[in-house]
Amino acid sequence: MSHNALFRSGKGLGTPGTTREKEKTNAASLEARDDHFVVKNGVRCAGAHLIVDLYQAERLDDIAHIEETLRACVDAAGATLLHIHLHHFEPNGGVSGVAVLAESHISIHSWPEHGYAALDIFMCGDAVPDACVPVLRAAFAPKNIAVSELLRGQGAT
Repeated sequence: MSHNALFRSGKGLGTPGTTREKEKTNAASLEARDDHFVVKNGVRCAGAHLIVDLYQAERLDDIAHIEETLRACVDAAGATLLHIHLHHFEPNGGVSGVAVLAESHISIHSWPEHGYAALDIFMCGDAVPDACVPVLRAAFAPKNIAVSELLRGQGAT
């Protein structure tokens, strides 16, 4: 077993054993540890991953509007923004980018010439990725929006 596997599992970290009090304190802190897993629809998982498709949408070439919308999604979801990186493609004006979150990410890739955008929203912990959908609807006015949800990390222990 590698050193990293030992570290991830919490084994071999030198749990203090000199007094009973130290052992109790360590066990209590491990039980109280917040691993950011959640229970969604009765399933314990790492978080919800939304795949969002916007059809016949507007403003998909407006990089400032897209950045503003990603920030609004982060706020609505109660997530923590770490960084946004967006790239504007020429000549079609499509935008590709990501908002990196403490809770994971929101990514977008747009094809304004087709009125289509693909978004990927994954969040763990208390963040609410579903709250991004109304924000996207208001920002891009799609004629149709398709949302699929995956619960990630269901088999993790």
